[in-house]
Amino acid sequence: MKMFLISDNVDTLTGMRLAGVEGVVVHEREELREALESAVADKDVAIILLTEKFGKEFPEIIDDIRLHHHTPLLIEIPDRHGTGRKKDFITSYVNEAIGVKL
Repeated sequence: MKMFLISDNVDTLTGMRLAGVEGVVVHEREELREALESAVADKDVAIILLTEKFGKEFPEIIDDIRLHHHTPLLIEIPDRHGTGRKKDFITSYVNEAIGVKL
C-alpha cells in the first residue's frame, strides 16, 4: 500500500517526494477530478493526501469521493503556507461533535 499526493503547488510535491510519496500538481477543477479518479482506481493507493486548498475550493468533489468510495482514505494536509484552520480547531471540532465544552 502506498500514499499519493494531489497538490496545488510544486513545493509540497517536492517535499513529499523526498519522503517517498509520489503525486501530481493540479490547479483546475477537472484536473483535480481526473487525478482523484486515477488515484482511486489504483488499488495500491491506500491514502490520498490533498492540500487543504482543494477542500476549500472544491468540497463537492472531495465529498463525492468520500461518499462513494470506502478506500482510499482522503486526508487534507496544510501546504507550504501553513494551515488555514484556527489554532483551536480540534477543540472546537470536539465541542461540536459531542456538545461538551472543553
